[in-house]
Amino acid sequence: MKQLYIKQKVFSLNEKFSVKNQDEKDVYYVEGSFMKIPKTFSVKNDTGEEVALITKKTLSFLPKFFVEVNGKEVLAIKKGLSFFKARYTIDAAGIEVRGNWWDMNFQVYQHGEIIGEVSKEWFSWGDSYKVQVVKEEMETSMIALVVAIDCVKADEKGAASASSFTN
Repeated sequence: MKQLYIKQKVFSLNEKFSVKNQDEKDVYYVEGSFMKIPKTFSVKNDTGEEVALITKKTLSFLPKFFVEVNGKEVLAIKKGLSFFKARYTIDAAGIEVRGNWWDMNFQVYQHGEIIGEVSKEWFSWGDSYKVQVVKEEMETSMIALVVAIDCVKADEKGAASASSFTN
C-alpha cells in the first residue's frame, strides 16, 4: 500500500500545492487557474506532464465538477437540489465512495474492491490529507478525486460566505 500526503498552503492566492510520498518527496503538483473561467485544477506528475484535470462547469443551475485522468473523463461530482443541507453525488463508472467524504474520511471502491482510503490529518496548519492507495494503477484517479472533492468544499464555502454578505 502506498501512502501520499496532500498539504495545501493556507492563504495561497495562486492555488498551488504538491502531493508528497512517505519520504516527503514531491510526486504530483496541483495548480489552480486563478481568476479564469471555467475554473480548473491541473494535476501534473513529477516530470511536469498533466495527468489529471478538474473542471468546474460554468453556466449550470447547480455546480458540477468533472474529473479527467489521462484525457478521459472518469467521474463527475454534482450538487443536488436541497433546501437544508448541500447534497452532492459522485457519478463514476464502477467507482463508489463510502464514508464521510465531506469531512475527508472515506474509502474508495471500484467494482466492490477497495482501491484507496483518504483521511484528514488533524493538528496541522491548513488542509492536510493522507491518501492510501491500495491499487497503484488507480493512484492518479485517487489524487484527482481528493483534489476534486476539496474543490467542491472550497466552492461551497465560497458560496456560503458570499450569501452571508448579501443578507
